Amino acid sequence: VPEDMMRQAERLADEGKTPLMFGLGDKLLGIIAVADVIKEDSTEAVKELRNMGIRVVMLTGDNKKTAEAIGRQAGVDEVIAGVLPDGKEAVIRGLMKQGKVAMVGDGINDAPALTRADTGIAIGAGTDVAIDAADVVLMKSSIMDVAGAIRLSRATLRNIHENLFWAFFYNTIGIPVAAGALIPLGITLNPMLGAAAMSLSSFCVVTNALRLNLVNIRDARHDHKTKPAKAVHGPAEKEGHTVTLKIRGMMCGHCEAAVKKALEAIPGVASAAADHEKSIAVVDLAVPVDEAAFKKAIEDEGYEYLGITK
Repeated sequence: VPEDMMRQAERLADEGKTPLMFGLGDKLLGIIAVADVIKEDSTEAVKELRNMGIRVVMLTGDNKKTAEAIGRQAGVDEVIAGVLPDGKEAVIRGLMKQGKVAMVGDGINDAPALTRADTGIAIGAGTDVAIDAADVVLMKSSIMDVAGAIRLSRATLRNIHENLFWAFFYNTIGIPVAAGALIPLGITLNPMLGAAAMSLSSFCVVTNALRLNLVNIRDARHDHKTKPAKAVHGPAEKEGHTVTLKIRGMMCGHCEAAVKKALEAIPGVASAAADHEKSIAVVDLAVPVDEAAFKKAIEDEGYEYLGITK
């Protein structure tokens, strides 16, 4: 491939496009670039989620350059790219070590991750498998509904706390009175007043709950910003999500290919490159990976694992 065409392909990738090269025989005919178009409301939805104190992470199987370009357009906090279809669940498992995780998806490949997350949110227009795996199903295909669902859930939880406080406060006073606490003072109450007081308590609780019908899930003016969970990086992630493994026994390019294939089969590994001359393998991680997984994968191929280089 000519160097100028490679530069052109890299430029397209930096713009968030996926370059496709077409050739005939040993001649390159040209490059066609394709790109996912961000929905008009997606950027606004991400902005609202961040204003609510939520750390937004984009999880995709696209290459790193394209994903980062799309991530910049959308305004997300973090981009995890190059994730294989069966690796999303492992990524979610790693993120759950940092805090509560809600996963939004619509495809068959998203189903395991939706099930694994603390809260799985499926897009209404998604596949039946994703919908069945999710805890919450959005009726429309708009990402704005994710922010709306969170507002409604926060309002519901706040309403529950209000009702619990009211019931506790009301009964703390009412039960002793009903038990005759005022009789030593010469005050007696008609039982009908007790029945009315109990009915009033239920009326107040139900009326307060019905206020949820007045909640405007599109109104972002009163969003309460919580403190988002900070990214927690393990030892294998300190150097830009990259870890270097020391391996003994690689002799040639075929050995390098075998080690590379074994490492890239580990959930959470984005890519790997082995060097038999230096006896190392450099692994690019999407999420933290247990060192035992590296050891098993390498030893299963017949090589000796010597550990992670510092």
